[in-house]
Amino acid sequence: MWKRLLVIALIAWGAHSWWAKREMMHGPGVLAPEAPVQSGATHTRTFDFNGYRITPLADYSITARVLSREDYHIGREADLSNTDFALGWGRMSDESVLKAISINQSGRFYFWQVEELPIPQREIETSSANVHLIAADKNIARQIGAIRKGQIVHLQGELVRADAADGWRWVSSLTRDDTGAGACELFFVERVDPQ
Repeated sequence: MWKRLLVIALIAWGAHSWWAKREMMHGPGVLAPEAPVQSGATHTRTFDFNGYRITPLADYSITARVLSREDYHIGREADLSNTDFALGWGRMSDESVLKAISINQSGRFYFWQVEELPIPQREIETSSANVHLIAADKNIARQIGAIRKGQIVHLQGELVRADAADGWRWVSSLTRDDTGAGACELFFVERVDPQ
């Protein structure tokens, strides 16, 4: 009897988890037309956060489609950021473009593959990014945790550098034109607005 109830509970929990995290579909059309907005840091004073020294480098806000999300629980970076979003804007928020692109994340990187380019390669590279999210507090962390693949979301905060007492450092990219190692944004998120 108890085993049967446990199995039913596990199935129900699994179904609920899948339903809550299923991909959002919108149909064709650009859903996040604007590029991210970056400006000089309003607050340049460093502060302590989870045992690291955080230095704001730039104010940053973005409205984008979540192309993929990956949650991390192991590794030093997970002390600060346990979620990465691969984000797309412009034509990289259009389902008719994205259906031709295979997107995944692993090891704190975002990868894409195509059989045939639906838009120019450089546009894919400059209209999408892997973003390491540092939640400013537990409420922001909860909001980030609820965001689903395919969802349009507005995020606001600061691109930052994180330093540890032993010399370890993690630094945000400050341009959308770079690719490869070091091209990701390290984003201290202070506001989350699901669209």
